[in-house]
Amino acid sequence: MQPVIAISGVGKTYKSGHVALRGVDLDIAKGEIFALLGPNGAGKTTLIGIVCGVVTATSGSVAVDGHDNVSDWRRARAKIGLVPQELSTEAFETVRATVTHSRGLFGKAPDRGFIEKLLKDLSLYDKRDAKIMTLSGGMKRRVLIAKALAHEPEILFLDEPTAGVDVSLRRDMWNLVRSLRERGVTIILTTHYIEEAEEMADRVGVIDKGRIILVEEKAVLMRKLGKRRLTLTLEVPLAIVPDGLAEWDLTLESDGELLVYTFNAREEETGIPELLRALHDLGIGFRDLDMEKSSLEDIFVDLVNPSEAA
Repeated sequence: MQPVIAISGVGKTYKSGHVALRGVDLDIAKGEIFALLGPNGAGKTTLIGIVCGVVTATSGSVAVDGHDNVSDWRRARAKIGLVPQELSTEAFETVRATVTHSRGLFGKAPDRGFIEKLLKDLSLYDKRDAKIMTLSGGMKRRVLIAKALAHEPEILFLDEPTAGVDVSLRRDMWNLVRSLRERGVTIILTTHYIEEAEEMADRVGVIDKGRIILVEEKAVLMRKLGKRRLTLTLEVPLAIVPDGLAEWDLTLESDGELLVYTFNAREEETGIPELLRALHDLGIGFRDLDMEKSSLEDIFVDLVNPSEAA
């Protein structure tokens, strides 16, 4: 099946000499939620800008649903809705007018009913006649989302859409994302809230220093790279980890009350039975144990900053 977005060999070097992207290859499937993760300055926003036609690539090509986004930019751009990081709206327009205008820019016929439903979905309907300049930052963010969706795009880019906004908007945003995905809309998001990517994404891509270093289905990624953490609550606190337990990766926490064992989830032999027997032989008792899987954030840190993860 042809990808809805095909990025091939895309590079970007600015006049200053800064290399933002280095030969990026990436395919996005129709109808998926794809999370693009990376540290600040990794190239996330530059890549989105190139796909959406607001930044010019130095090399490579991008096809949007089969349309080259340079030679056939009008049809390519009509497929895309973009919610940028920056809050840039017309201050003296009303909410309804600015969203309606965005729909018209793409040649869509007026549809008052659609616009009103969109405003209701984003909790903007009560502010429909308010001027943009009177809105809070969170409400302005909602307006940006409404503008991006006004022409009913098949692909939606969300560049840090919930950064610095209230919990209510974040909840509305992700409810909307779910409903859009159910209608077949492809969604590409960048976010610093990695728990949101962990909850929402079908696949995850990690970009660092302008290169895509990993693309994987989220569940497979967590199974491949995830670590597990076994925490034992000791009956008697320890001052140090005994020499007899040196073969396991153990640390003490909470003033020696917790003994923590970190191990690789990929390994068939976890070493847990042997550890528990060694504790028994050393006379170290515990009254509780807890097992945790690593989060997507843990995996992200491992990938982009191995020394920090270590």
